[in-house]
Amino acid sequence: MDAAYQNEYRQLGLNIAFYRKARGLTQMQLAELLDIDRSHLSAIELANVGVSLDVVFHICKILQITPKELFDFRL
Repeated sequence: MDAAYQNEYRQLGLNIAFYRKARGLTQMQLAELLDIDRSHLSAIELANVGVSLDVVFHICKILQITPKELFDFRL
């Protein structure tokens, strides 16, 4: 993950957590639906790791949101 985009990854992680909670899902539940480890989902939400577009698209599908919604960063 490029450090120059740390803020964007942080915003993405916050949005994932926001929509996950809005759907009433725990990290464990979403991670199971994504077929990834809960600790990896936590690292994504905390912007400690980068995330592939495959995972982003899968997150959007599960949370029933568009990629645009996921990348609509609040200031």
